[in-house]
Amino acid sequence: MLITEPKKFRALWMLLTCLPLLSGCAGLDAGRDLISGLSDTIFGEDDTADPPALLTEYTAEVQIDVLWKESVGNGADKQFLKLIPAVQNDRIFAADRQGTLQARNTVNGDLVWESESEYEFSAGPGLGRQTVIMGCTSGEVVAYDIASGEQKWISLVPSEVQAVPVAAKGMVIVRTTDGKVIALREADGSQLWLSEGSVPALSIRGAGAPVVIEDTVIIGSANGKMQALQLSDGKSLWEATIAMPTGRSEVERLVDLDVDPVASRGAIYISSFQGGTSSVSEVDGDVIWRNPDISSYTGISTDWRYLYLSDTHSEVSQLDQRNGASLWKQKDLHNRQLTAAVAYDNYVVVGDFEGYVHWLSTSDGRQLGRTQLTSSPIEAKPVIVDGTVYIYAKDGTLAALKAR
Repeated sequence: MLITEPKKFRALWMLLTCLPLLSGCAGLDAGRDLISGLSDTIFGEDDTADPPALLTEYTAEVQIDVLWKESVGNGADKQFLKLIPAVQNDRIFAADRQGTLQARNTVNGDLVWESESEYEFSAGPGLGRQTVIMGCTSGEVVAYDIASGEQKWISLVPSEVQAVPVAAKGMVIVRTTDGKVIALREADGSQLWLSEGSVPALSIRGAGAPVVIEDTVIIGSANGKMQALQLSDGKSLWEATIAMPTGRSEVERLVDLDVDPVASRGAIYISSFQGGTSSVSEVDGDVIWRNPDISSYTGISTDWRYLYLSDTHSEVSQLDQRNGASLWKQKDLHNRQLTAAVAYDNYVVVGDFEGYVHWLSTSDGRQLGRTQLTSSPIEAKPVIVDGTVYIYAKDGTLAALKAR
């Protein structure tokens, strides 16, 4: 399809606004490669584009009820951030870019407490035993009392926090944009250990949250490697190369492991921006299988036997956990900038760039139902607890939905 002039300008605007989403450009040559590569991706060599799929009518098989819908400040404020709601007991916690943190009742959305600050939140909330933890653009990690919203402590880290902080065994694990993994004491924010990692010249903004498995912290990195650290002191237990950079330009060589690793029955599942999806042994990092044809930077979810993910073209796939084989692929939502695909019961749920939430079937990927919550993009991973789907859109819309 030939791009019309308005579409060209919109695409160029998207190109320019996505430049701040990539960090660590090493010199002018890297920047030129980036602009050239992204220009080819958006426009193509023959000045054509691969536009988002238009939504088509179909007979809905499920009814979607909006249980409640509220607002959390300004949301992500047009930034690409890891602001993802978190649920504990009967409370849902969500934050906006401009320092507002809320706790709401999961049943009716009523506000339990709200904390306003001058921090610029970039990632969170992470939930600990008694704390809600937020990461900030300027390198602050801030903890709030989970019952009242009162600030408990603040700790400074070397750079922006780009992954949701993870609390485990009285510790808070934080990842920063300069490749560091830092453990803080949950009680007071004091630093327990720091592990340094390398960052490539060019990487996609954001990072996957650490995964804690018993006494081990699992980290996926922008250089395509996965690392296991000892929770007690941060010492490296093993490191595995998951995705190898290929190509000549910096853009072609992007292999960021930006999804949150998922652990299940001794295996860790991870996907790369351009390096495929893999299963890795939890014990030593050996690669069990690799599917090079399906890559993702949004996330992975699992059920008892399968993996579900939205790939880099926003096509949703089901993979076999045992060997990585693709069992079905849903292409009707092509390039609609889908969120991570999250599975529950017999459904797979994704949000898109026009504020729609889609329900797919786990059996074959067919569309079962959809509803539009807002006209703003949905980028945060859907959160599903006890059959209720919680959605947080980029404009701050927070909602609870249920399928029947």
